[in-house]
Amino acid sequence: MSTLIIIPAYNEEECIYQTVLELLEKAPEFDYVIVNDGSSDKTADICRSHGFNLIDLPVNLGLSGAFQTGMKYAYRHGYDHAMQFDADGQHVPLYISDLVDTMDDSGADVVIGSRFVTESKPRSLRMLGSNLISAFIHLTTGAVIKDPTSGMRLYNRSAIAQFATRTDLSPEPDTLALLIKRHKAVVLEHQVTMRERAGGESYLTLSKSISYMANTCSAILFSLWFRR
Repeated sequence: MSTLIIIPAYNEEECIYQTVLELLEKAPEFDYVIVNDGSSDKTADICRSHGFNLIDLPVNLGLSGAFQTGMKYAYRHGYDHAMQFDADGQHVPLYISDLVDTMDDSGADVVIGSRFVTESKPRSLRMLGSNLISAFIHLTTGAVIKDPTSGMRLYNRSAIAQFATRTDLSPEPDTLALLIKRHKAVVLEHQVTMRERAGGESYLTLSKSISYMANTCSAILFSLWFRR
């Protein structure tokens, strides 16, 4: 079965070369595409100079738009699986085959690379937000998702079609809740280890983390009340 690794990238000039190089070295059996999300730095230039497979968006669409672009690519090319993979070096390519095997063996629609299947969450404000989001998903769907904010997610062909043909889905926890509740999707988690980002700065400051938590919980409720 064919698998596409989707790498959304926005101003990742410090990380993108090493991220793709490691992917090519450690997981060469998988295809990939970088979606440059209107970066204002040299991200696209670095990709082009090394001959990387690149979709270069002329404007910044945000993570949702960049990821949907990658899913449309996967849908058009008939991939069986598509994985969201961070450009900043946090995700480890060696785990990709484990997630694919888990999906193929179980028939799951989504497999999350989870930091907290066998490991405990550290005590922090960010993890408090993660716990709250997990609680909202469980309350509204009955599903137990221990790492709902993980950006390392593998989707099957059915989920690829959903993302490619709809405009209201995003790579965020509220979409997980929607797929579980409305579309009876099976979502599993597989234990992985993640690293600190290799360069640049995370957009999630303390205030933005709090805002993200509140908005995500509200979006989960909105998804299940008003979306299909």
